Amino acid sequence: MIENLPFYIVVTFIITTLVTVGIFQNAFKRGSYTSRTANFLNFLIPFWLILQATLAVAGFYRVTDTSPPRLFIYAIFPVLLLIISLFIFSKDIIAKLPLRTLTLIHIIRIPVELVLFWLFQNNQVPQLMTFEGRNFDILTGITAPIITWLAFKNESPNKPLLISWNIFGLILLFNIVFHAALSVPSPIQQFAFEQPNLAVLNFPFTWLPSTVVPIVLFCHLASLYKLLQNKT
Repeated sequence: MIENLPFYIVVTFIITTLVTVGIFQNAFKRGSYTSRTANFLNFLIPFWLILQATLAVAGFYRVTDTSPPRLFIYAIFPVLLLIISLFIFSKDIIAKLPLRTLTLIHIIRIPVELVLFWLFQNNQVPQLMTFEGRNFDILTGITAPIITWLAFKNESPNKPLLISWNIFGLILLFNIVFHAALSVPSPIQQFAFEQPNLAVLNFPFTWLPSTVVPIVLFCHLASLYKLLQNKT
């Protein structure tokens, strides 16, 4: 836990993470409630949250001189493998996920961006990771309810609109992930040496790269898969 950090920042982020996970799990339940994949994720995600919280509280990620960085090996790489595995072995489940939920979930990017701004004000992330810097990811969150209304107001979803918006959201996501990853203290750090990205090395903000961002990434990819496979 970061010392002297206002309590509302921690609470806001914990609630945001839990809401994100809840919406994500609900999407799988609605898509295929009895599938092994849904049951597996119902077990895996709580376990993963507890594991990452334990490692962060123990100071495991604050050791920053390892190569490759611990945060990548133990928090990010495993979920990337999981996402790849889902698209290889569970395409039928992905095809059944509710597209509306996969779109609306991106509203959570609004509180995430507010938390990042508050963390910047408390010297825990650099300005470039906020909407005052190089991070425009809040636009995806703001437009999510608008796009959901426009795309689903008729019987058939507006595919061109959804495809364009999801690509737009992915570009903004990759932009902030790139700058955030290279702002963390590590042998590969390239940005923000005066005020680096320290927050993600501590609880509960380790959940951002290990849980929230992967879920957002998966929802974009799953949406595009459904739209391009003509299985909405």
